[in-house]
Amino acid sequence: MTPGSGLQAGLKNRHLTMIAIGGVIGAGLFVGSSSGIATAGPGILLSYALVGTLVVLVMRMLGEMSAANPTSGSFSAHADRALGRWAGFSIGWLYWFFWVVVLAVEATAGAKILEGWVPAVPQWGWALIVMVVLTATNLVSVGSYGEFEFWFAGIKVVAIGAFVVIGLLAVFGVLPGVHADKASFGNLTSHGGFLPHGPGAILTGVLLVVFSFMGSEIATLAAGESENPQRAVTKSTNSIIWRIGVFYLGSILVVVSLLPWNDKSIAKDGSYVAALNSLGIAHAGEIMNVIVLTSVLSCLNSGLYTASRMAFSLGQRGDAPKAFARTTSRGVPMTAILASVVFGFVAVFFNYQYPDSVFLFLVNSSGAVALFVWLAICFSQLRMRKIIEREAPEKLVVKMWLYPYLTWATAALIMFILGYMLTDTEHDGRETVLLSLLVAAIVLVIALVRQRLGANRPAPAAEAPTDKVPVG
Repeated sequence: MTPGSGLQAGLKNRHLTMIAIGGVIGAGLFVGSSSGIATAGPGILLSYALVGTLVVLVMRMLGEMSAANPTSGSFSAHADRALGRWAGFSIGWLYWFFWVVVLAVEATAGAKILEGWVPAVPQWGWALIVMVVLTATNLVSVGSYGEFEFWFAGIKVVAIGAFVVIGLLAVFGVLPGVHADKASFGNLTSHGGFLPHGPGAILTGVLLVVFSFMGSEIATLAAGESENPQRAVTKSTNSIIWRIGVFYLGSILVVVSLLPWNDKSIAKDGSYVAALNSLGIAHAGEIMNVIVLTSVLSCLNSGLYTASRMAFSLGQRGDAPKAFARTTSRGVPMTAILASVVFGFVAVFFNYQYPDSVFLFLVNSSGAVALFVWLAICFSQLRMRKIIEREAPEKLVVKMWLYPYLTWATAALIMFILGYMLTDTEHDGRETVLLSLLVAAIVLVIALVRQRLGANRPAPAAEAPTDKVPVG
């Protein structure tokens, strides 16, 4: 293929809108919520609200920096400028590592569902097929990624929206043809109280749900390949409150209202399937499998896109092989995509050959990266605000609320959660933090050694046609 001159503005406004909305709806919401409900009871709503508030604040900070300087490197590029090259290198590679491990997790989850439908194809075969198809999609053009994600996210949004509406109608007793005997807001307090396991369970719930929010930042990476990055970032930042309110708090409220939190079907069938079954909806399990598979494919699609764009940005800044920063004539960073998917394939192999050793290490050692990224965003914004105010104050079209006090409070809360995880041995919180810190320390040492040795940095290349990227 003819070499390109950088990333191209191939994402349309409707793509960015759905990427922003779908980014906060991970497969973890459908799959992992039942363990959170079992741990905290109806109080899991407070856990989701706490993490949701944290994500809103972090996204506001990221929105401020990204609206002023849209780039495919997003928070890694901002950390590079605000804190130093070591910070951009470290957080960029950790984020890449997180998403390539997610590729293996999601490919395996999707393969399990598909094998149940077509058992003639082995699970590893389905994982291979899913990875190959989505790799091909990403290699065609950024527009094809956007189109796939538009429909994947659309299905998720419609499904959760319908679930919330149907569930609330049932709770209020006005759903035609359905007699939901257990449905009542009384379920929030009738079975041992709102906090049956005490207030401490709220924090334990936070540990179980915090990682399902990872992905809300994808819109700021994708904005660099849109026609109006500043508008796209501003829009996604301003809408995140209602997105988290409806999709997370709204749907979980419906689940714990339709059924008592300690109903055995929640743990057995999963929270959403159990809720649908309680309404007598036929084939609820299969319906939810279709929705979960869509979420898995969406997460795979976005994970491959996100990892490749971070690798591309690192290549541009001289923190990854130069080949990562090369694009095809369609503006696709082919080498960065292939390198990311190869690591994903290796991780899938480990998942089948060494699930309880090598793969478990990969999953746990990337588990706390979300919190590391959010912490880096906080400290970057503290420095970057001063830089923007000094150099181009007109670019502050999105501003963090109550700066700098709310930024410091957010950073303190993230560090508190990390500290609390170190006390958690029941849900592998301590192991996750320690292994993630080990990997982070290794990456940081490499970054500092490179900096000490004076690794050359190339001049930054344009990431998109300059006439399509208004930043002023």
